[in-house]
Amino acid sequence: MTMPQAAWARAVLTLCLLGVLDAEGPSYGYALLGRLHAAGLDAVKPATLYPALTRLAEEGAVDVRWQAGEQGPGRKYYALTAEGRHRLAEQRAAWAEFHATVTELAGAAKETEAQAEEEGEGT
Repeated sequence: MTMPQAAWARAVLTLCLLGVLDAEGPSYGYALLGRLHAAGLDAVKPATLYPALTRLAEEGAVDVRWQAGEQGPGRKYYALTAEGRHRLAEQRAAWAEFHATVTELAGAAKETEAQAEEEGEGT
């Protein structure tokens, strides 16, 4: 059976990219990829990342600028725009609602309640 994490990572990639750029400031593609991988989104590949960044730039959510490399080639840096911050706020709210719905439907809330009850009986 195929693990769903790759599909989930693609689905939330825009939200994660906007969030990282908001929290950490301008960055370049390879560093963003490393940040995503460090957070556990190993399923994100360059072939998925760079088109997502291009779409964000085309939509005005990020600004793109070239910066000369100190010891290598230049890099394309991405920075969040006002539109990107607005979009991030909307997507965070939508994610919170979606997460609550999935948690409820998947039964995680009931599982947590049952665990709390079991722990309470043991005291």
